Amino acid sequence: MNEWVIEAENLRKTFAWRPVLSGVSCRIGRGEVVVIFGQNGAGKTTLLRLFATLLKPSAGTLKLFHHDPQDARVRRRVGFLGHESFLYADLTPTENLTFYGRAYGLPQLPARIEAALERVGLREWGHTPVRMFSRGMEQRLGLARALFHDPDLLLLDEPDTGLDLQGTTLLRTVLSQTHAQGKTVVFTTHDFTFGLAVCTRVLILHRGVIAWQSTGSPPTVHAFSDIYAHSTQH
Repeated sequence: MNEWVIEAENLRKTFAWRPVLSGVSCRIGRGEVVVIFGQNGAGKTTLLRLFATLLKPSAGTLKLFHHDPQDARVRRRVGFLGHESFLYADLTPTENLTFYGRAYGLPQLPARIEAALERVGLREWGHTPVRMFSRGMEQRLGLARALFHDPDLLLLDEPDTGLDLQGTTLLRTVLSQTHAQGKTVVFTTHDFTFGLAVCTRVLILHRGVIAWQSTGSPPTVHAFSDIYAHSTQH
C-alpha cells in the first residue's frame, strides 16, 4: 500500500449554489511539502479546510491516511493554521498551549510548551496576553499551536502573512525540520520565492480546479512565473 496521506478524487464544494471547487483530484504522499498557488478566490482556503476536516465536500471522495476524514483517529493526526489563529486573545501563550495540550491529552506539558515557544522564538513572551502581540507574533504562536500535538499532516494557509524577515526565516526552518521528520506539509502562499524554496511539489489552483502541477523538482522562480501566468490567464 502506498503511503498516501491525502487522496482526493473529483472533490467539489458549493456554497449557496456557487461552486468554489469544481473537481479537484490529487494524491499527496508521506513526507511531501506541497505548495498551492492561485489567485484570490481560486479555492485554496476551501481545499485546505476540506483537508483539515473542517468542511465536508459537496461531492467527490476524500481520504486521509487511507481513512474517512471524520474518523477521530485521523483528525488527531492533522494540524491546521488558517487565516484565524484559533488562539484566545486574553490568555498567554502558555495558557493557550496548556488548553490545547489538555484537549489532546498530551503528557509533560510544561516541557512541551517551553520547547514549542522556543521553536518559534517566543519563549520570552510565554506569560504575555496574546492580545498584546503583533500580527507576526500571533502567526508564530498559531504555528506552535498547529504543531503542538506533533501532527503527521500539517496544513498552513498563507503562514507567511504578517511575518518580518526574521519570522519568515524561522518559518522556513520549521518547515524544513518538519519535512526532515517525514511529516507531510501542504501550504498556500502568494510569495513564489518563499513557496518554491521550501516545497518539494507545486500545484496551481485556478477557478476551482488544478490547472498545473509539477512532476519533478520545483521550477525556478523565473520559469514558474511564466507557468503561473499561462495557467491562470483564462
